[in-house]
Amino acid sequence: MPPRLTAQDFDQDLLILFDAYVHGQLDRRGFLQKAQRFAKAGVTAAGLLAALSPDFAAGQQVKPEDARLKTEWITIESPTGSGKVRGYLARPASAGSGRLPAVLVIHENRGLNPHIEDITRRLALDGLMAFAPDALTPLGGYPGDEDKARAAFATLDQNKTREDFLAAVAWLRARPDGNGKWGAVGFCYGGGIVHWLATRLPDLNAGVPFYGNVPAPEDAARVKAPLLVQLAGVDERINAAWPAYEAALKAANAKFEVHQYPGTQHGFNNDTTPRYDAAAAKLAWERTVAFFKRNLAA
Repeated sequence: MPPRLTAQDFDQDLLILFDAYVHGQLDRRGFLQKAQRFAKAGVTAAGLLAALSPDFAAGQQVKPEDARLKTEWITIESPTGSGKVRGYLARPASAGSGRLPAVLVIHENRGLNPHIEDITRRLALDGLMAFAPDALTPLGGYPGDEDKARAAFATLDQNKTREDFLAAVAWLRARPDGNGKWGAVGFCYGGGIVHWLATRLPDLNAGVPFYGNVPAPEDAARVKAPLLVQLAGVDERINAAWPAYEAALKAANAKFEVHQYPGTQHGFNNDTTPRYDAAAAKLAWERTVAFFKRNLAA
């Protein structure tokens, strides 16, 4: 098997172009047209796109049938949102009837794909009860195709989607097998939702946004939860807004720590694409789990 490609195998301008495509600033045709100038040595623009796109099998760390876990699909009511939300729940099997810290897992802008399911299982192996709702539920759920998922995601009513996440939080907090503490972790779009939840819910006990958009600086005064902010080193789209929000958090005496990983790309924790950085992801994950265990202990 050939070695997996990394970000270093691609031109930085191509990675920026791919980021624009992933986040809806370019459609597939636009990406292929602009990527053509990076095609060489028999590699087409379509081949570059395929190489940059997720390989879920390569990134899977925990099998769905892992005997150390109890997993199930749950559908909850969202009275002021889209109506219903389907999500994936994972708990360590060894917990039995014990009460566990709860963590909401919030996906990127493609819905609850296999990578986020895997993230949810990883958290359960670390001793947490993790629940990942699928914002695409009202559109039939994650469609099994990243392009279709991205296109569907762009049509969501974000006001209703945010209410769906609030409904998921309420359901998770009310579970009798929880220990009364809850946290949230999210990636890209999901990181932005974690930041938003921190401005809305004062009882959030720990928030970990990975490279997510931040709220307006004036909203920082409402943040009561401790935050662990994870940023990529090369991510101008996200990082440009961070200094102003960081200053606002400091002015509000918010409890937060921030880690920026030099040389990493947006999405460096996602081990299904070449933007993955193994060393940074390992460190960021260790920090995430330790942060949850420290702040979510009963």
